[in-house]
Amino acid sequence: MGKGGGCVPSKKKISKSTSQNPPPPIPAVEADSTTNDAVSATESARDSFPEKIQTQNLKIFIIFYSMYGHVESLARKMKKGVEAVDGVEAVLYRAPETLTEEVLVQMRAPVKDDSIPEIPSPDELAGADGFLFGFPTRYGSMAAQMKAFFDSTGQLWREQKLAGKPAGFFVSTGTQGGGQETTAWTAITQLAHHGMLFVPIGYTFGAGMFKMDSIRGGTPYGAGVFAGDGTREASETELALAEHQGKYMAAVVKKLQG
Repeated sequence: MGKGGGCVPSKKKISKSTSQNPPPPIPAVEADSTTNDAVSATESARDSFPEKIQTQNLKIFIIFYSMYGHVESLARKMKKGVEAVDGVEAVLYRAPETLTEEVLVQMRAPVKDDSIPEIPSPDELAGADGFLFGFPTRYGSMAAQMKAFFDSTGQLWREQKLAGKPAGFFVSTGTQGGGQETTAWTAITQLAHHGMLFVPIGYTFGAGMFKMDSIRGGTPYGAGVFAGDGTREASETELALAEHQGKYMAAVVKKLQG
């Protein structure tokens, strides 16, 4: 810039041919009828579909170990409760047996019903939307068979495939002070390490939780049955509580997925 203010002219010159003769515009390509139809169909389909589509029922796996059938009786009632909720289905699985056939015979364990299969692999758990785990007590905590099953879920834990999924418990004990609460309570550690959500039933069963006129298993942690020496069957109240827990869990799973 010189003294007195004037700008120094640029040394770059604009081409005369460029300034006077700009390039011709690119001609528009006319879309054929096939293209127009495809675009219209795509837009129509996009507008007609909701953001979230539920194509299959939600699944709750009811996985249990039952030596004498008490836990199994609760599991069957829970299935009925789950499937009373529209859009949710229950799948019954047994936890794998760890005892030999010879030992089971000596313990006078009845033959298991083949209509309920053992769960093929822990990997199956990844396909469920929620869980109900049932087991008898052994000194205030879950039976070894169920603990062995949880111990086999290491790969799922490493990949955190069960994180955020809801789960509940139901139990069987031999006596009234045999662990109806502690068996469920100590099992919560299995869910915590997987990042799962523990869903207790609390007192949602209503008046049935307060009855004192008969022996009744079950706690705010989940349904339960007193087996006594093995000959006592689950009472109507215990079975009703199990059915309620199935229905309650189905409603929770459905709400979480909604």
